[in-house]
Amino acid sequence: MTAHRHAPHPSVPSEHLSSAEHWEQRYAEADAMWSGKVNATLAAVLADLAPGDAIDLGCGEGGDVLWLAEQGWRAHGLDISATAVGRAREEASARGLDGACFEAADLEVWQPVPDSADLVTASFFQSDVALERTDILRRAAAALRPGGHLVSVSHAAPPSWADHHRADMLGAREEVQQLALPGDAWEVLIAEDRPRTALGPDGTPGEHLDAVVVVRRR
Repeated sequence: MTAHRHAPHPSVPSEHLSSAEHWEQRYAEADAMWSGKVNATLAAVLADLAPGDAIDLGCGEGGDVLWLAEQGWRAHGLDISATAVGRAREEASARGLDGACFEAADLEVWQPVPDSADLVTASFFQSDVALERTDILRRAAAALRPGGHLVSVSHAAPPSWADHHRADMLGAREEVQQLALPGDAWEVLIAEDRPRTALGPDGTPGEHLDAVVVVRRR
């Protein structure tokens, strides 16, 4: 499922469309939906980690995966939109990034290979159509090797200029509680709500609140 990386204009999902059809329709609206840049909070969190094998959930057009590959990671991006994946592949090819690969996949049914990754990332892995987000994150954690990290950056609240709070907007500590990863197997390294400055649609200064969660497999 595509991540809401830079809060595009909201659309009203049609009950007659599947999740894949909804996101294909969204991507058809523009040649590029996202900035193509890595999520800055994610980059800061990962700065001190040694590269290895990474999985990015809801990779969209691949900004985070491309950055990971540039840092030496072997990064695998997953997204339900074939259009988004196609754009990501084209950009990886244009940059000559052999370490970035992409796959169109419905994460609701995707099953990871156990002990196959050192890092699982999810940047604004939230959707305006049905998404079993917590179940997917918990399942994806099974892909991590001992010492591997699950890193989630998400919208904890609507932007300061809006009031459309959704059920999938959770604070970091609430997200940790919902993940319910057993403490004898997982260590919570970060669970923080971090404000981030932004401009509203009319150019007025405002703020986002990001929930940052980092857990490590013991």
